[in-house]
Order: sequence, then C-alpha cells, then structure tokens
Amino acid sequence: MSNYNQNPQHQQQHHQQQQTANSEWTDFNSATVQQDYDLIPKGTLAKVRLTLKPGGYDEPHMGWTGGWATQGDSGAVYLKAEYVVLEGPFAKRKVWSLIGLHSPKGPNWANMGRSFVRSLLCSARGIRQDDNSPQANLARRLKHFGELDGMEFIARIDIEKDTDGEETNAIKHAITPDHKQYQVVMAGQGSQPQQGQGQNQNPGYQFQQPQQQAPQNQQAAPDYYQQPQQKSNEWDG
Repeated sequence: MSNYNQNPQHQQQHHQQQQTANSEWTDFNSATVQQDYDLIPKGTLAKVRLTLKPGGYDEPHMGWTGGWATQGDSGAVYLKAEYVVLEGPFAKRKVWSLIGLHSPKGPNWANMGRSFVRSLLCSARGIRQDDNSPQANLARRLKHFGELDGMEFIARIDIEKDTDGEETNAIKHAITPDHKQYQVVMAGQGSQPQQGQGQNQNPGYQFQQPQQQAPQNQQAAPDYYQQPQQKSNEWDG
C-alpha cells in the first residue's frame, strides 16, 4: 500500500477536494446570477434562421408529412418555430412562435399561417410579393415542411402577451424584397428597429439610417429546392 493512502493528511485533502467538486451541484450560492434580457424592441427588422421542432403529427391528405407538425390538446395543428437572430445588436437571441396550420375555431389561424409562410418563402428566396412569373410561383411552393427548417429570412420582431399575460417577443411577419429595408438587412447591416417603433423600449439603441441602399435588382438566383443544412405557448388560434 502506498504512503499516500496511509497518510491521514492526504486522505483529508482528497476528501475536501471531493466535497468541493460535488458541492457545485448541491450548493448553488456560488453560481452566477441568471441574466434577464430586455425584450427586443417591437418592430425590429432582423435576419433570422428558422428551426422547426418536429411534433410527430402527420395528415398526408393535407400535405403534412415528415412529422414536422404538432397537434395540441385543443385539436389545433401548428409548426413549432424557433428563430435565431443572426446579426446585429441582438445576435444569438432566440424567439419562439407557432405557425398555425389548423384551428377548430375556424380558418383564420390557418390562413394567417399560410400568408406567413408565403412571405417567408418570398423573403428567403428573394421574390417580390407582386411577382407572378413561373419562377416566382415555383419559389412559393414546398415539397414538405422540412424545407423550411434552416431557412434564413428577414423577420419583423413584435411583442405580444403569452397565456400568462407576460410580454414576450414573437415573429408573425416576414419582410420581403418589396420593403425598403430588405436589401440592407439581408446584406448584413444588422438588426434595425423601424423608425417610429420601439425606441422607447430600448433607449440605448439608436436606429441608424444607412447612407446607401443596395439596388433592388441585385438578387442572387435562389436554389428553391436545396435542403438547408424552443419556448412557446401552445395557442390554438
């Protein structure tokens, strides 16, 4: 037997080291205080990446395949969406929202969901809302919801109340090339609150109008069918 194991002093030091290591998960007084983040100002335009959380619900006759949809307790069907801000002062911040597919209460929620996905596709694929060319019509089609997973587009970040009455960020609008700030934000100029919105909620951040806006016709031809490489309240519409 080694001298280390026979030495009471060494045994005591070893025991103290074990206590110190183990206490990190039993005594949390030394843990850093969790940060509370202010809400992203209402109306902020930001480039975001969409990630879908599969819910395992399929309805093939509706085109809902691949397990991407979720069915809630009320019978509502939706996509669980997580958005990560990619650039600007709010980079890496996350926003969670639902994309409505069906509500037992009526068609409004599904219609809002379809309108949002249409705008999302136009934003991600550089298509104007009034473009009805064959190429644009093709760009507004999906083979399956999985094509949305990983898609990058310009979003308008809003503020709404959750089921507990607490204010939270949400994304309900995608910004398309028709918008005057689309090219600027898509080109990597960062997150920008629209003028006249959100300034009072974040006095430390000032909107800066870019000196020159990129021409509208400088759009890369999108590859429409290239497959790109979570707090939410289950509102039923």
